[in-house]
Amino acid sequence: MAKTKAKIKWRLLLLPLPLLWAFLSHQGYLAVLDNLMLDYRFRARGEIDAPVPVVYVDIDSQAIEELGNFPWPRGYFAKVGAALLNTGQAKAVGVDIVFSEKGVSESYDRAKWVEANLEFARYLTKNPPMVVAASYAAREYREVTGKREVRDFPVLRDGLLDLDKASLPEVPEFNIGRKALWSPPRIALIDTLDGGTRWVPLFAPTSLQRYDHMALNLALLYWGVDPKTVRVTADAIEVPRPDGSLGMSIPLTDRQLLEINWFSPWLSPKNPRIGFSTVYNYTRMLGDKDEKARASAQEFFQQFAGSVILIGPVDPLLQDLAVTPMDENPVPKVGVHGNLLKTIVSGQFLHRLPIWALYVLTFVLTVLVTELAMAGGARGLFSKSAALLMLVGYVGMGFLLFKTNEWVIPMAAPLASALSTAFAGVIWQLIVEEKAKGRIKNMFGTYLAPELVNQMVESEADPQLGGHEDVITAYFSDIQSFSTFSELMPASQLVELMNEYLTACTDIVQEEKGTLDKYIGDAVVAIFGAPLPVPDHAYRACLATQRVQARIEELRQKWRSEGPKWPAVVHVLRARLGLNTGSAIIGNMGSRTRFSYTMMGDNVNLAARMESGAKSLGVYTMVTEATKLECEKHGGDHVVFRYLDRIVVKGRSQPVPVFEIVGLKETVNPTTRECLGLYAQGIERYLAQDWDGALALFTRSAALEPNQPSKAQAIETNPSLIMSVRCQHMKAHPPGPKWDGVYVMKEK
Repeated sequence: MAKTKAKIKWRLLLLPLPLLWAFLSHQGYLAVLDNLMLDYRFRARGEIDAPVPVVYVDIDSQAIEELGNFPWPRGYFAKVGAALLNTGQAKAVGVDIVFSEKGVSESYDRAKWVEANLEFARYLTKNPPMVVAASYAAREYREVTGKREVRDFPVLRDGLLDLDKASLPEVPEFNIGRKALWSPPRIALIDTLDGGTRWVPLFAPTSLQRYDHMALNLALLYWGVDPKTVRVTADAIEVPRPDGSLGMSIPLTDRQLLEINWFSPWLSPKNPRIGFSTVYNYTRMLGDKDEKARASAQEFFQQFAGSVILIGPVDPLLQDLAVTPMDENPVPKVGVHGNLLKTIVSGQFLHRLPIWALYVLTFVLTVLVTELAMAGGARGLFSKSAALLMLVGYVGMGFLLFKTNEWVIPMAAPLASALSTAFAGVIWQLIVEEKAKGRIKNMFGTYLAPELVNQMVESEADPQLGGHEDVITAYFSDIQSFSTFSELMPASQLVELMNEYLTACTDIVQEEKGTLDKYIGDAVVAIFGAPLPVPDHAYRACLATQRVQARIEELRQKWRSEGPKWPAVVHVLRARLGLNTGSAIIGNMGSRTRFSYTMMGDNVNLAARMESGAKSLGVYTMVTEATKLECEKHGGDHVVFRYLDRIVVKGRSQPVPVFEIVGLKETVNPTTRECLGLYAQGIERYLAQDWDGALALFTRSAALEPNQPSKAQAIETNPSLIMSVRCQHMKAHPPGPKWDGVYVMKEK
C-alpha cells in the first residue's frame, strides 16, 4: 500500500514536466532544438522536384574579377535582363540586390554612371517581368536632413495597427540626372523573418502601399496573374485564375508569414547556376558581327526558356550568406527566394498542428514512455525496450509524415519531456530500489577511459605481455633542428613551448582516430589502425599530417604575435612527418613489470626513415607508395601526392617509391598544380636519362614550388632544386644503361 502511494506521489510530482516542456516550446525557448530536428527531416527526405524551373545567375568572384568591383553600372542588368527575357524566353527575372545610390563609389565617372542608370531605367519603364529588390535590412539610416531613423519590419503578430507608423523599406533608387532619384515600378521585398531562412513575411503593409515579397511577385509573373487581382485575408493570400475562380490559396501564419519548404541544398543538380559574367558575355555575343557567335549565343539562351531567373550575390565577400535547413554551412541567401518560389508554385506547403496539439502530444507521449520506463519486475527490461521503441516510433512517424504529407509535428518538447520525465522516474525508481546499498551516485557517474583499457575491462583480463600482427599506418614527426631550440631557451620556456606544440599535434592525431604511441623528446610517434580497427587508417593518417602542418602554421603566427617572448627560431618552427603502411607487430611490449602498448617491425622503421629522409628530398611530409595507394582507396583524390623518387633507405636493400603529400585538394592552388605537372614531366625525362630535358623542366618547376628557399623562413631547399642538382651530377657522371633510377640514401 505504501509503495502504491509512493508511486502515485511521484507521478503527481512528475506531472508538471510535460506541461513545462510544452510551454517552453510554445514560447520559443526550444526553437533551436525544433529547428535542428526539422533540419534532420529535410535532409532525410532529400531533394524533391519542383514544377517551376529556377535558374540562378551568380554574382560570383569570377564575375567581379571580369566585370570589376561591385556595384556595377546598372546597364549590365538591363542588357542581361532583356537577353534572358526576350532571347531566352524566361518567364521572369528577380534581382536580389537593392540598387542604392548610397553604395556608389566616388571614383565612378558620374556621367557614365547616370547614363547606365538611364539605360536600366528606360528598360524597366517598359514594365518587363523583371523584379528588383527592396529591403528593411539596412535597419538604421539617416534622412537627407541628417535625422537618424530606424526601419522596423511591420510584423503583424507584433500588434501593428497604425499603418501611418509603419516603417518603409529601402527601395531601389536611380540617379538619372534629375534632382529627385527615380524608383522602378516593379519592386519586391527580399527580407526574411529575423534574417533567417525558415519563415518569410509575404508582404509588408505600409501607408504608402503593400510591398509583396520577391518570391510572391515572381510566382504571379510565372502564372501571368495581375497582382491587383490578388486578395489578402487573415489566413491566406488568394490567387485567382483568369476566369476569376480561386487558383491558389497560399496559407498564412500570423496573418503574414509563410514557412519555406526547402526543395534542395544550394549545391545540387536541381539548382542550375550560371555566372553573371558568362551570361553577360553571351548577351554581348547576340550583337556580334560573326554569325557563328550570334548562333552560339542564341543556343546558349535556349536553356532559360520557361524558367524563373534569380540574379543574386554568391561571392562570400558580398556577405549575403546563411545556413539553411538543407545546408550546414552558410550558402548564398538568394536560394531563399528560389525555394520560397518553389513552395508557392508547387502548393507543397508545410503544415503545422495547432498549439493545443503540442500540449496533448507532449503529455500523452510522456505518460506512455514514463510508465513503460518505470515498469519493474520480470518484465522491466521488456518495458524499457518498449519505451525506447515508442520514442523511435514517434520520431519515425514524424519523419514519415514530413516526407509524405509535409506535416511538421512537434519533436523537441515531446521527446525532451518524455526523456527527462522518464529519466527522472527511472532515477526515482533506482533510488528506491538501491536505497539500501547507497550507490546511486556511482551508478550514474561517468568517466573517460582509453579504448584499450575499455577492451581490457570488458574482457575481464589483466594486461599481458605479447602482441599480434596487423596492418597499420605508422606515423612519425620531428621538429626541424630541434637542438637549436634547446640551446636558445631555458628549460622552463622549452617545456612551455613543447607542451603547446605536442598538445596540438596529439589532439589532431586522436581526432583522426590515431593512437599515441609515445613521445621521444620533440618527436611524436602514433599508430593508425590499432588497437581498434580503422578501415581508412592510411587516409586518416595522411589527413592528420596536413592538419598538423596547418596547425603548426597557426602556432607560428601566434608565436610571432607574442613578440620577444620567443627567440626568432621559434617563429619559424617546422616539423617533418613520415608515414608508412604495412604489417607490424602491435601489442603490449616491455618487461613483465612494466610495459606499454606500442608497435615494432620493419614497416615501423621504414616510417621513421620517411620522416628523417624527408629532409634529403626537400619536403616536410613524406610517405611510402603503400600509404599512398591505401589512402587513395578511401580518400580518392582528396589528398594530393607528388612522386619524389625510388630510394633505398639506410638499413634496407630494397628500393621504395616515396611521395610527398603536397596538401589537400581544396588547399592546393593552381600555381602549385602547374609545378607538380612540370615536376612529373621532369621525372620522366630524368628516368629516361635526358638530363638536359629534365633539368629544364625542374628549373621551371622550381620557380613555382610552394616552399621557396629562405633563411628567414627556415626553408633550405625543395624537390625541384634537389633534382636539378642531381641532374647536373648525373650529366657529369652518367650512371650507365643499366641504371634503374634508384637513389641510395647515405643518412638515416
